[in-house]
Formats: sequence, structure tokens, C-alpha cells
Amino acid sequence: MIRNPILPGFHPDPSICRVGDDFYLASSTFEWFPGVPIHHSRDLKHWRLIGHALTRCSQLELHGVSDSGGVWAPSMSHADGKFWLIYTNLRNTGMGRPFKDIKIYLTTAERAEGPWSDPVELDSIGFDPSLFHDDDGRKWLVNMEWDFRKGRYRFAGIVIQEFDVSAGKLVGERKKILHKENILTEGPNLYKHDGWYYLMLAEGGTGWNHGISAARSRSLLGPYELDPQASVMTTRDDYGHPLQKSGHGELVETPAGEWFLAHLASRPVGFERRCTLGRETCLQRVKWVGGWLRLEQGGHSPSVEIEEPAGLEPHPWPAVAERDDFDGKALDPSWQSLRVPVDESWVDLVSRPGWLRLRGRESMHSLFDQSLLAKRLTCHRATAMTVLEFEPDHYTQMAGLTCFYNSANFYCLRVTHDESRGKVLGITLTDKGSYDELGDSEINGWKQVHLKAEIDRDTLRFSASPDGRDWRQVGPVMDFTTLSDEHAAGFTGAMVGIAVQDLADREMAADFDFFELKIQG
Repeated sequence: MIRNPILPGFHPDPSICRVGDDFYLASSTFEWFPGVPIHHSRDLKHWRLIGHALTRCSQLELHGVSDSGGVWAPSMSHADGKFWLIYTNLRNTGMGRPFKDIKIYLTTAERAEGPWSDPVELDSIGFDPSLFHDDDGRKWLVNMEWDFRKGRYRFAGIVIQEFDVSAGKLVGERKKILHKENILTEGPNLYKHDGWYYLMLAEGGTGWNHGISAARSRSLLGPYELDPQASVMTTRDDYGHPLQKSGHGELVETPAGEWFLAHLASRPVGFERRCTLGRETCLQRVKWVGGWLRLEQGGHSPSVEIEEPAGLEPHPWPAVAERDDFDGKALDPSWQSLRVPVDESWVDLVSRPGWLRLRGRESMHSLFDQSLLAKRLTCHRATAMTVLEFEPDHYTQMAGLTCFYNSANFYCLRVTHDESRGKVLGITLTDKGSYDELGDSEINGWKQVHLKAEIDRDTLRFSASPDGRDWRQVGPVMDFTTLSDEHAAGFTGAMVGIAVQDLADREMAADFDFFELKIQG
């Protein structure tokens, strides 16, 4: 069996395609750099990260983008011997405001691992588009249209326009092919099957009302008739289902002719039903029934477990190491930074072999130049540990272990300097933009500081040790669910990592010997 989610943790808006016997999956990264992780599988059950599509500032400029801005809903396809990736970069998410500053780009690659080309800019009419490759060789950008005008419903319908490959631009008339009055409809994908054009849509927003709907037409440009079943898939009417918010998906066909739907879902924890892991990638079996797409098990609720595909041999990958000892000359691709790429100006794996040296820059509230590296939290119970050597001489300098959602919602167990007490250890936290500090304690004489974060569903405990053996709890037990889509009003998920700041602009460095993120089920 395949158990959902197939990509746990912050992996929303999955886009899936097949090339021969290989399956590839891309997902959103928002303000995190590099952009768009690419996962690879041979059996749809076991997946491995093979890199990212957007690794250069020429492909992705995130400096100053708002929290949950940046890369929204990439759509990856394969045609004409290469990969095509459409992605959205939102500089301003427009949360609660009528305007969004949107740019849509296209990049291509011969191999999913890259390198991916510098992008071609397309349009700014909406977000979450896809590229449809028709049988006649023509290509079409399918998008939603955003209407900012007073008194207008923002989701103004689905539009399509031809993309001219040789000219590298959109050509001809942009045509609206579907409009649902006062219904939040986005993330369109087109498929051709048995002479029909099928339009698959993300509907109802990304929260509890999320789902997937469909329409079809004999002609690419319509008119499109709506699926008589309101939702191909949703959990909006099933409060207790473990895969909440199910929606936004793409289809893939196996060599044996079986169809699967990759989609996002969230697993809430706690009394307030908060999703600390963000939106995760799941997989469903689907089939064509009476000319419409249906879940194989019937109904419109997703399954937690599905049967493995026929004709594909199991293909597990080597287990991912829980501990990073920083022994290489480059960071493991599972690490992500905020808004800017990793470079030698602030990340150093060479000066002290076996250690990661981070040079402090702006604060963790910054939207520009943070010295922060983090990994996705992929399970509701986990322990993160690190050890650092750091000798700050000013209160503006700090380094430590962070549990992070965005610049307005995070916890940090950090070492800093106090004028009267010297080196001190304590917790800083930011909740919906409000900054706070939990009492510092002196740690003079601690050459090394071992830091630990223990996450147990809805709680977080920090502890510290001078030697990795004699641990003491730091601060109270805290509410981990503040690092959730619901509390933080975002689209990402909890991350765990390390951070350094130096607001005195002296680039004070902290050395980290290792980082371990141990999943506990």
C-alpha cells in the first residue's frame, strides 16, 4: 500500500508528470530559496529530492517579498523532449487588499535535475497557471483572472491564451473559457482524454472548504460543461477526515494505463485544529466513469491508503540521514534559506572543516537578508538538536536553534550578550508580529552550547546543555500550533533550523558542529 501523505510536511500545490518509467513532482516554496523542489520516483510510493528548479536570482527574485509571497503553485510538464515549468512569483500577496503584484514565468530543462533556463516572462493576469500541450503541437497557458475592481468578485474566471514557442511569448486573444459566479476557482489544468478536453480546477480556497472540481468540452476553447458531481474530491463536508483541505491537484497516467491524482491536504492537530506541517502532498487512485474523472473508491473523500500501481516494481531510495555533520563542501539540498540564495558571504563550510559557520546579518523579522537555514518539519513528533560555539560581545548579536513559520511567527532558543551578565541563553518569540523575550540565564564558561527542541504535536520544549549530557529545560512548555497556517494566516508550514543575526553589522559568526532532526512518529 501507499500511505498518504507521500511527501509529508510543507509540500503544497503538487505538480506531477511522467517520462518513461520515471515520475517527477514539483511543489510550491513561497518565500523560501531555492525555489520549487523536484522529487523523483520509480513506483509512486518512494520519493527522493533530486534538486530545485529555481536556484539563481536570475530565475527567482525574492528580496523583500511578503510572507507567503514568492513562488505559488508551479506546474511542470514534459513535451518535445524537455521539461517545462510554469511558476508564479508574487511580490505582494495582497492579503486583505485588492491588488496582487504578479509575474508569471516559464523555464525549461533537458533533465528534471536541471540546469533550468533563465525564465521567459509571460503575463500578470492571475496566478497558479499551467501549460497545456495539445496534440497538434500548439501550447496554451491556462490561468485564472484576478479582478481587483471595487464591488467585483476577485476570482473572475479561467482564461486561456496561446504560447508561441519560437517567439517566446503569448500570442493571439486571451479567451475566458469558464466562469463560476462568486466561487473561488483557481489552479486550472487541462487534459485531453477520449476526444474531450477536461478542465480540472482547485476550488473553494486553500482552507477547510478546499476541493477539486471539473468541466469538459469537445473544443479547446469551449464551451465547457460542468461536472454533474460538484466535487471530484473534497473533505469540506467531513470534519473528522484525517486529510483535511484536500484539493489542488494534477493527474498522471502510468505505463499500465492507470490514473493517479497528486493533491495537497493538511493534517490538523490539537483542539483548535491547526495544521503545523502545512499542506502536504498526497496521492489518490482515479478512473474515468461515464466520461468524468472519479476517485476509484467512489464518493469524493480521499483515501489515507491506496494500492500500489500495477506493473511498477518497488523502488525504495536510501534513507535520508537525520543528522548533518557538515562534512561536505556544499549544503545538503534539503536545507532552505529565506528569500536569498546561500553563498560564501554568509555560509562557510570551508574555514573550519566539519563545522558550518554562519555570519550574522539582519534580524529574523527581516524580509531581505537573514542568516537562517531550515528544514521542513515532516512529522508531528520530532526532536531537533544542534551544538554551537559563539562568543557575542553585544546584545544585537544572537545565534541559536529556531522553530520557524514566517517572519511574524517563530520561536528561537538563542545565545546572546548582556552588558551586566555576559553570555546568556534564553528564548525569543514572535507571535503575529509581536516580539517577546523569556528570561535569560548566564552561561559564562560554556564553550559549546548544545540546544534541543522537542516537538510533540501541539507543544514545544526547549532545553540546553554545556556537554550534550546534562540537559536543563529552558523556558516553559510552549504552544507549537502558533506555527501553523491557521494561526499565522499563511501558506507554508513549520520549519526547524539555525539562525544568526548581527545588527551591529560586524558579521559576527557562529559555528555549528551538526544539526539533527529526528522524526519520532
